[in-house]
Amino acid sequence: MDNASYIMLTRMSGLRRELQVVAHNIANSATTGYRREGVLFSEFVVGMGRTEPSVSMALGNTRQTVQLQGAMLQTNGRFDFAVEGDGFFQLETAQGPRLTRAGIFTPNAAGELVNPDGHRLLDAGGGAIFVPPGARDVTLARDGTLSADGVPLGQVGLVLPADPVTLSRAAGTLFSVEGDVLPVENPQILQGFLEDSNVDPMIELSRMIDVQRAYERGQSLMQREDERIKGVIQTLGR
Repeated sequence: MDNASYIMLTRMSGLRRELQVVAHNIANSATTGYRREGVLFSEFVVGMGRTEPSVSMALGNTRQTVQLQGAMLQTNGRFDFAVEGDGFFQLETAQGPRLTRAGIFTPNAAGELVNPDGHRLLDAGGGAIFVPPGARDVTLARDGTLSADGVPLGQVGLVLPADPVTLSRAAGTLFSVEGDVLPVENPQILQGFLEDSNVDPMIELSRMIDVQRAYERGQSLMQREDERIKGVIQTLGR
């Protein structure tokens, strides 16, 4: 295979990854707290020896998460929380602490607030949040202070990674952090609201069409290059 084909293959490999990411975004356009992803393309140069020019290839295997806030959807649910501005809820999982913007919670059998997967919501001190059984009036102040029948129960903790680069998607709407997390100053949490996905389906569909067309152009170029090489070989063989 000649250099032009290698170069186009690296480009098409990145486009294929981007197409998978776009399809995943579209599939999660209605997922609470989901963050849109993109693919970053970079260039790397390969030396071909002293007598040959170097070859520039494309690399598209780095995913970038877009942290723009999604729309706020009013649900009036007592344990539906939405972060306004910066910060993530912190959850306790078997794999360690995880961060999320999906604020769907409910008390479990022990009265602890958990997400739909059973992961416990942590307070500002890193402990579980307990809601007494039979509590009638459960309210959440904007600073995250949770009260039941007028009695404060604790404060929902919001955190940010000390180094944003260490934030990476773990699964679905969960993120992991390599390193420390810091408490959010002046946290803003809304009760009875959920944050929608920040994916715009129309933009993603348009993006999918562009990526597909770029992939098809790459295929066409490789076919023409293959035909050119075959023609040269046939001419030399006569």
